[in-house]
Amino acid sequence: MGFAFVSGSPALDLIATVESRRHAPEDLLATPADLERWVQECDELPDRVTAGAADLDSGVRLREALHRLALDRVEGRRFTPAGLVVVNRAAAPPPPTVELSDAGLRLSGDLRAALAQVARGGIALLADRGTPVKECGRPACTRLYVDRSRGARRTWCGMDACGNRVKAAAYRARKQGEVTR
Repeated sequence: MGFAFVSGSPALDLIATVESRRHAPEDLLATPADLERWVQECDELPDRVTAGAADLDSGVRLREALHRLALDRVEGRRFTPAGLVVVNRAAAPPPPTVELSDAGLRLSGDLRAALAQVARGGIALLADRGTPVKECGRPACTRLYVDRSRGARRTWCGMDACGNRVKAAAYRARKQGEVTR
């Protein structure tokens, strides 16, 4: 099972490692190896990190704090103080090292640096009130995403994951309505 990186932010993509939070939550970060794989698959993070049980706990704690803060932002509430403490602490370590070569950009660092990068990105995103953060319009999906569409009219986290499902269900409902007339 691969991770989907459609939220427009590694912080929001980390939050999305719990799918269907309202109905049937599924945690995609069940083991330290899952967290290693998520970091490796995220283009904006180092591609080689190792994680242990304590690292997984740190990653999950950061994910849940970012989720609380993002919901606070989406719903127009003051940020949850406990969430602020977790995210601000996670952002404190040095970020990954950036290197340029003929092959392009390379990020290196350990898992702590990767999580610091995610936390910093989350802080920047949540501090910018001009950037619309929304929840997917498909009822079974709880993914949060950055809406960079023209006029901020995007409805779903992504067309492949949710938009096509909603449109196909609407089409089937219309066709069913035509048949029953």
